[in-house]
Amino acid sequence: MTETREQIAAYSLPTTIWAAILRGVRSRCPRCGDGKIFRKWLKPVDKCPHCSLDISGQRADDFPAYIAMFATGHLLAPVLILLAGDYDLSPLVVVAIIIPLAIAMMIALLQPAKGAVIALQWWNGMHGFRRERQPEVEDQAP
Repeated sequence: MTETREQIAAYSLPTTIWAAILRGVRSRCPRCGDGKIFRKWLKPVDKCPHCSLDISGQRADDFPAYIAMFATGHLLAPVLILLAGDYDLSPLVVVAIIIPLAIAMMIALLQPAKGAVIALQWWNGMHGFRRERQPEVEDQAP
């Protein structure tokens, strides 16, 4: 089913890539911003329940995990340096603090990262998504 420009305009399409990515981070459909894109923790729905966007073609693969690892590592590095340098803690205590914190951060960041990757793919029209933008507003000259 092909949608017309008027039907697409009825959705509140994001105006920038960052607005689309923010919708994905919040686990919302990148097109309409209303429908949930996950039916389970990391399992996306096939179609958006609100605007019927076909999400089944997305190919996030391992990229969300890399994003989560990158963010976790960069956020925990100063904590690790602080714990190991400024406090007189044994290496075992530092590991006992850092490992659970790293696991918790990874789990917390995986779904938002996957939503952002799906939104990025939608914005760029990758992997079966159709590139959609708000219709250009024509100037009404007198």
